[in-house]
Amino acid sequence: MKGDLFSSDHMVQPAAAPGMSLQNAKSIRYVVGGEMFARQGSMVAYRGDLRFERKGQGVGGMLKRAVTGEGLPLMSVRGHGEAWFAHEAQNCFIVDVEPGDEFTVNGRNVLCFDASLSYEIKTVKGAGIAGGGLFNSLFTGHGRLGLICEGNPLVIPVSPELPVFVDTDAVVGWTARLHTSLHRSQSIGSMLRGGSGEAVQLKLEGEGYVVVRPSELTPQKEH
Repeated sequence: MKGDLFSSDHMVQPAAAPGMSLQNAKSIRYVVGGEMFARQGSMVAYRGDLRFERKGQGVGGMLKRAVTGEGLPLMSVRGHGEAWFAHEAQNCFIVDVEPGDEFTVNGRNVLCFDASLSYEIKTVKGAGIAGGGLFNSLFTGHGRLGLICEGNPLVIPVSPELPVFVDTDAVVGWTARLHTSLHRSQSIGSMLRGGSGEAVQLKLEGEGYVVVRPSELTPQKEH
């Protein structure tokens, strides 16, 4: 996998092969030649012969979303044409999911993705009840995943020699083969005295990378 971050091209591009690309830092352009999926309500413009339909989750999916609080309100986009997607002027970036790879991401950060990718709601192993998500959406297959976050995301490599610790309210997603666990950075006594405000982080170990937003999630932005 790799993060394809930000394009300086702010002009509408000519017709191209089907697939997604960055239109600018705040939007993704998708040339549709069949079917793709996007966050409901995220289409800001389109041209061509396209049909937008709400994608149902089925009874099992609805129950799982109700229990976990994690889920993707999706729509399918079918036909031939071009569509542009954005959400609250948040920054956009693209992750390539290669065959055999997996990428886990918080549902609130998903903007659009190729129909060749599949996803399911999974427990974040070792993460207890962390605010960053006891449950995430796990993407598998081969294709591109368009994500959003406030500000320019940080893409931090993780290696066996150098595990990475991230704030649970700032983490966007990570390569799913990384081992996750909770790490407490201060003692109970320190917490009772006020502490630093950074008591628990998500620890990621192994080989891969993690994507982090450049600020903690504020309560009014949780949706």
